[in-house]
Amino acid sequence: MRRPVPNRRMPRHYPMLHHRAHGAEARPLRISDLVLALLGVALLGGLALAAAFTLAAGTTAP
Repeated sequence: MRRPVPNRRMPRHYPMLHHRAHGAEARPLRISDLVLALLGVALLGGLALAAAFTLAAGTTAP
């Protein structure tokens, strides 16, 4: 005969955002992650430079 399923959950004493086992090592960094990060930084830098040039050209134009 099967046991009945409890209708109450066990209470947690504290919220757990990320549960990691003690002594667990971090995931190794992949080359593709580095390339994507560098592309994102370059894209944001290019957008910032374009915005700066646009603002500077708009203020100096007669």
